[in-house]
Amino acid sequence: MSENLAGLQRETTALSERTAALRTTHTMYPDDAEGTAEAALAELEYAERLLNDAGAQLARAHSQPGPRRQNDDDRNLLRAVFTELSVPVVLLDHEGYIRRINNAGAAQLGSAPGYLTGKTFAHFVDLRKRAAMQSWIAAVLRGDGPASLESRLAQRGWAEDVHLTLTRLELPTEPNPLVLVAMSPPMNGAEEEAPSPLEPEVEDQVVVLAARRLDVLTRMTRLLLRSAGPGGAGEPLALADAAELLADSYADWVVVDVCDLPTDPGVARRAVVAGPPDAAPGVREEVAAVSPGGSEIPGEVLGRGQSLLFPLIEDESVLGAAGSGAPLLAVLGAGSLLSVPLRGSRGVRGALTLIRRSNRSSFRLADLGLIEEIGEHIGLALPPRPVP
Repeated sequence: MSENLAGLQRETTALSERTAALRTTHTMYPDDAEGTAEAALAELEYAERLLNDAGAQLARAHSQPGPRRQNDDDRNLLRAVFTELSVPVVLLDHEGYIRRINNAGAAQLGSAPGYLTGKTFAHFVDLRKRAAMQSWIAAVLRGDGPASLESRLAQRGWAEDVHLTLTRLELPTEPNPLVLVAMSPPMNGAEEEAPSPLEPEVEDQVVVLAARRLDVLTRMTRLLLRSAGPGGAGEPLALADAAELLADSYADWVVVDVCDLPTDPGVARRAVVAGPPDAAPGVREEVAAVSPGGSEIPGEVLGRGQSLLFPLIEDESVLGAAGSGAPLLAVLGAGSLLSVPLRGSRGVRGALTLIRRSNRSSFRLADLGLIEEIGEHIGLALPPRPVP
């Protein structure tokens, strides 16, 4: 057993050296990405065999009688091999939760292994790729064989195309099969449907964020003051201008819903939809066609008058579905969302919903506080409801 483990450790070290060389080659010669990716996939397949061998040895260590200290040493060594493997690897249980993740995998997902353990792996996959990935995991668990697919990771301000290799594992100590997920660079290059490039790193600097919030509030105040005018005789509030301002400077998509009936805030109309200039044709119309009260957001905001913040979108159906049946949030490439009531002097007048795509930093509590204040100002500036 000890000789086998020593050999496994030597193979793992050699694999790490070859992987580092491939990574360096890919950085220095990006035009040769296809050849490098093919070699990386071959190394992934070899890493899969190594992990299967390690799992088999661990199973034998559990089944064979022997000194307890020897078994403990073997398990510790196998755990160290898994943790230090240079290929990003995630071990999922039969429900898709992360059971174990090595250091390279945790770096790929942008967090610490302790935080990631127990989380649903699907939540780290872009909405438009999530359903397909879950279907492949289910197929692998059913025993339909390994799967290989292109996917996209997206989480809190970054997005990255990846190639996923899924393999079913059965261990004597586990009542249900597990899924081993290995991650590598994409085989087919960048996808056409991918959102725009990531925001610069300065996005995460507190001072810059505070200055951006102040700038948005100042510009919105000027817009609202024009609607007030001297003696209350200003121009009518242009909701489209307010939405475009927020979409241009603070979000990607902005949706404004307005209640016309004072006795039933749940009855609302979709007043304005603002989005990025690079939006696909017809997407604005898809969003505008959805009834506000027919979806969880903004229906809940309109009904209860309480704000909602989703730094990480886990349920893509909360904004409703497009005409094709696809969730709107998946169509928009959403990564983060917040929705606040437009509160006037006589209650809730509507809802203001902001959406950021998955390649931007997530909305935070400070963003929610700012948009709540802006929402209240817009609610107060709305013209009186029409007389029934």
